[in-house]
Amino acid sequence: MVSLALLLAAQLVAASWGEDAGWREVKFGSLKGNRFEARAASGDEPARLVIDSQASMSLWARPVSVDLAQTPVLCWRWRVSHALKSADMATKAGDDYAARVYVAFSLPRESLDWGTRTKLALARKIYGDTVPDAALNYVWDNRNAEGHSAPNAYTAQTRMVVQRTGAAQAGRWVHECRDLRADAAKWLPPGAKPVMLAVAADTDNTGEQVTAEFAEISLHAADPRAGQP
Repeated sequence: MVSLALLLAAQLVAASWGEDAGWREVKFGSLKGNRFEARAASGDEPARLVIDSQASMSLWARPVSVDLAQTPVLCWRWRVSHALKSADMATKAGDDYAARVYVAFSLPRESLDWGTRTKLALARKIYGDTVPDAALNYVWDNRNAEGHSAPNAYTAQTRMVVQRTGAAQAGRWVHECRDLRADAAKWLPPGAKPVMLAVAADTDNTGEQVTAEFAEISLHAADPRAGQP
């Protein structure tokens, strides 16, 4: 019998990027949103989501229900027009990225202390109910080494992980995979469950412009690239 998690993986691979597949824009307060366009496959180009970001930030997101014991590996392809110039993930003023893959988690209530619950409640009043208990962000950065990670400049509930950095691979498709189960065990409390998957480009703090594209986002039991040359 095919597990629900494996079915979800197939759905994520096959689904379009449109609202009919469960995707929608998530905005944050009064921030200017990005521009999103789903494009069909053509020639050598895969079906993809194109994000134009110009002094803007919003997510293209869909809810997920993932059994990390069955399909812990998240894979995707992305392409950026260029790396940002003045971004700096260590500061609020520089908290921008050419591209982001964002996984939101729910946490057991007992893992959240009173102060954290209070901060989350305030954030949800300002930004809406989509503010998660915690999140992992895999980002295309401009200055930090790949593998570097740090809490988000705005909230310790979000961990930023540098998946790709710099301009050397800008303009070409890059295939990525992350073991969500291992990353959640490393950075989140026990019992964390993925509840939302999103992609974004982020330029609201620096005022820069970038185009990011995403394709073939999927969940797997193991890294499908294992054993490849």
